[in-house]
Amino acid sequence: MTAARRVWLLPFLSVIAVVVLMQYTSHAGAPLQLRGAAATWATLLMGIVVQALPFLVLGVIVSGAIAAFVPKDVLSRITPSSPLLAVPTAGVAGMVLPGCECASVPVAQSLLRRGLPQAAALAFLLAAPAVNPVVLVATAIAFPNNPVMVWARLVASLAAVVAVGWLWIAVGKPEWMKPQGGHDHQHRSKAETFRSTAMHDLLQAGGFLVIGAAAAAAIKVFMPLSFLGILLDNPWLAIIAMAALAVLLSLCSEADAFVVASLSTLSPTAQLTFLVVGPMVDVKLFAMQSGAFGPKFATRFMPLTLVCCTAAAALIGWLFFGRL
Repeated sequence: MTAARRVWLLPFLSVIAVVVLMQYTSHAGAPLQLRGAAATWATLLMGIVVQALPFLVLGVIVSGAIAAFVPKDVLSRITPSSPLLAVPTAGVAGMVLPGCECASVPVAQSLLRRGLPQAAALAFLLAAPAVNPVVLVATAIAFPNNPVMVWARLVASLAAVVAVGWLWIAVGKPEWMKPQGGHDHQHRSKAETFRSTAMHDLLQAGGFLVIGAAAAAAIKVFMPLSFLGILLDNPWLAIIAMAALAVLLSLCSEADAFVVASLSTLSPTAQLTFLVVGPMVDVKLFAMQSGAFGPKFATRFMPLTLVCCTAAAALIGWLFFGRL
């Protein structure tokens, strides 16, 4: 079993664990205080999942449609030959050819096989799940009282994408990145490609959504007020904590806004950090990129992306919200 497949088992095992825990805490034999906290936690969890699920479904439909109906070489046709110009072009193309994190990895593989510069393919890989229209609309609905969050997410994500791409041009080496064989859809009908891609992304992303919703609800219910006060008093610590949480939760970008919006006591910049880091850096993506391009690539690319995402979120958050 590959590393990526081992990671994909995590959401399904976590869903089982959540169901078992809810059954135990609702049992009459459980302590009364625990039963009350668990009921609040379950209510918050279901609220987050129900709110995010329509956007998750819409996202995987878009992902399946791209895999089935969009030519794989469309981006390489419109990308400038200059690597410096190709990076922002590929980043902006992520808004036109959106996809979830899972879909962006095989698309980047195919772009590399068609001769697109490494940095441009990586820019598309990062941008497609981070700045596509479904994600931005979901963010607007998740933050109805803070519409600036949508623009902050768009600008910070694009800034991080361009920074990573240009830095990769400067420090990256071709031998670090060795694309492996991707999924072969050429012998399938378009309908079968659409169905298999959409179902694959829905099953995987849906499980991670439950994990994220459960974690966010647990933070709201069980986190000590003293620790929350530390995060509120130390903005840099809150930013680092939210970046780490985004990496660990591995949420789908169509649903992450609803999860972090529930943590309303955190600063907008800390929330923005979660939204910028999550679609570009997480444990699921590390496994997928290791399998697609080799572990030598993933161990260099992921830390670079994490630093750029965190720095971009902090800077844009300070500019847009006036504070960290």
